[in-house]
Amino acid sequence: MCGICGIIRLGPEPVDPVGGLLDRMTDTMVHRGPDDRGTWTDGVAALGHRRLSVIDLSRAGRQPMANEDGSVLLVYNGEVYNFRELAERYDLRGRGHVFRSRTDTEVLLHLYEELGVAMVSELNGMFAMGIWDARERCLFLLRDRYGIKPLFYHRDEHHFRFASEIKALLADERVPRKVSLQAMHDFLTFDYVPGPQTSFEGIHELPPAHWMRVSEHGECTLNRYWDLAFATDESLQERWVVERSLELMDRAVQRRLVSDVPIGVLLSGGMDSSALVALMKPRVAEPIRTYSVGFDEPTFDERKPARTVAGHFGTIHQEVVVTPPMVRELLPGYLRYIDEPYADGSAIPTYYVSALARGEVVVLLSGEGGDEVFAGYDTHAAFKASRLFRRIPRWIRNGVIGPLVNRLPVSHHKLSLEFRLKRFLGGQDLHPADAHLWWRIVLTEAQKQGLYSPAVRNALRPEPPERHFREVFGRSGASDALNRLLHIDSAVFLPDDLMIKNDRMTMAHSLEARVPFTDPELTEFMSRVPARMKLPGLRKKHVMRVALENHLPRSILRRKKIGLEMPYSRWLGGDLKDVLLDYCGPERVEGTGLFRPEAVRTLVDEHLAMRRDHGRALWGLLNFMMWHELYIG
Repeated sequence: MCGICGIIRLGPEPVDPVGGLLDRMTDTMVHRGPDDRGTWTDGVAALGHRRLSVIDLSRAGRQPMANEDGSVLLVYNGEVYNFRELAERYDLRGRGHVFRSRTDTEVLLHLYEELGVAMVSELNGMFAMGIWDARERCLFLLRDRYGIKPLFYHRDEHHFRFASEIKALLADERVPRKVSLQAMHDFLTFDYVPGPQTSFEGIHELPPAHWMRVSEHGECTLNRYWDLAFATDESLQERWVVERSLELMDRAVQRRLVSDVPIGVLLSGGMDSSALVALMKPRVAEPIRTYSVGFDEPTFDERKPARTVAGHFGTIHQEVVVTPPMVRELLPGYLRYIDEPYADGSAIPTYYVSALARGEVVVLLSGEGGDEVFAGYDTHAAFKASRLFRRIPRWIRNGVIGPLVNRLPVSHHKLSLEFRLKRFLGGQDLHPADAHLWWRIVLTEAQKQGLYSPAVRNALRPEPPERHFREVFGRSGASDALNRLLHIDSAVFLPDDLMIKNDRMTMAHSLEARVPFTDPELTEFMSRVPARMKLPGLRKKHVMRVALENHLPRSILRRKKIGLEMPYSRWLGGDLKDVLLDYCGPERVEGTGLFRPEAVRTLVDEHLAMRRDHGRALWGLLNFMMWHELYIG
């Protein structure tokens, strides 16, 4: 993995020479590439790179990398797993291209010379790259299908800048640090900022599966090169689907074992990460190294099933237990690796388990994407259950069942019955995309308006957060609602939440995380599988379960999904109460000019008294306040 950055001149003012701005930008990303740094400029364009060596550890793989005559330069972050196949298919050596390394970087450079930017559709991997074409006097930016690798940009009257991380853009003091109120509004709904916006006004994210062309005169064009079709094939037979999915999962894992450095697995004890261990086992000679994270809170702890998998496959297994003092130690510093407010409760545990792995491996396989491909979330089962539930007369649902559920006592247990029932009932009369959002919503529109200061309410004319889900639901080619919901998860939740945590927390320790369940050959095939086969009755991940019957312990196949998350609801009311009261106290809240201190205090008081569980909302507000202090001041 690496960090990339660059800047091109849009007017008469030359870009800063090497040793100035470009060095400051690359220095902010040393954790992404501790092995080497490279810079290049011609006065119109400048490119910078930080290298983490994974394939071809020699200096021949240094970037920025130029073609033979220096007319095309490339900076690249990622791994393209089919680069050797592409080099042969397009006969790059036979066409006269000279190779000085064994890297995928050099294959991409010469492939661009042959195919132009259309090469991006051929790539199977995770990547973000910038290509300066001196012949056309333009910059191309490209990003992988699922946004596994980040890429941000900022444009003003005189310059266009891009980088793997926002902090590299902010290294240029001409880039303003101003809160995007719309992004804040969305963050308070999701606990993450959906792209392509960022929390900084004027800084944007290149969307997944897109490329951008920027000319030296400032013309910008944005193009989508891929999307899941979800062209369901009702003629598919389940037995063949199961066999084919296993074959594609195996192939996806095999592709991601290409490396000149050690590889391990982030093992949660869930089916996805356990499948990675099972499929990796026959393909490696040495024992697999696995790493797990847990908590002292039993309903949040998954160490026991992880140990079961580790023992079954004979892995070299290590664990870390995350405690409130460890969280306290990491606050607010871990947000410096993310650069935005981010409140996914799995981020800090991923940071610590990555720290455990660093020094033993450089590459980690991770199970993100399995739920989006195989229908593994409670929201998917809830959608099917709701269709049956709606047959009950509304007066019984709203007048009898609803009041009974609302009387259930507040619980801080993971996925408690109280939480699930309240979420289920709340989404019954909503549009499918909105009901899907309801399961994940943190604060409602009314709650957010009640939090905002008068100045924010006067300035903000918010677009509704559900637009992110509705846009994908509407454009999806799926003929059934369940597959459209899976499309939402793949296009919004996976890149904008899970991949942020996966990339930033592993790269904080200079580790490369690879995600086999995002393999396009696998995801495109599964998008064709009918919904009835993915979720027969309420049995989530049916195809995967059947495919892995002879590969995983039965207890793992039958396990209910928990998911990695911290018990922050309980901790914010106890061990971390002082941190909450400090950052969300009246003085700091009022100092932002964004929120009403008394409204925030009401949320805090209700949570501490256990009248309501505001754990997710308060963890989000806490992270927003810390980010604001770090980046806005």
